[in-house]
Amino acid sequence: MDSQEPFIRPINKTINPTEQLAIFDEIAEERKRQDAEWDEQNHHPHKWTDILMEEVGEVSKALLEGSLLTCRDELIQVAAVCVAMIESLDRGSK
Repeated sequence: MDSQEPFIRPINKTINPTEQLAIFDEIAEERKRQDAEWDEQNHHPHKWTDILMEEVGEVSKALLEGSLLTCRDELIQVAAVCVAMIESLDRGSK
């Protein structure tokens, strides 16, 4: 683990609604970035699961490498892929 980025969990740190909305904004921005790069995606749910698991693997890799900042970035991408999958399902992809 990178000694400049210790694994510290705050005790009794509550995320306030403003901080939570900022996280949701990051996820929305990542969705915009994904759509700009890949256009609208309408995959079969099994394909979406493959995409999601690849992103989750990147979270795991970041943790193994000791980078919490990279882990956080990857988690935003995981959340955005989940949103993209929901959007696709709501559009009726099969």
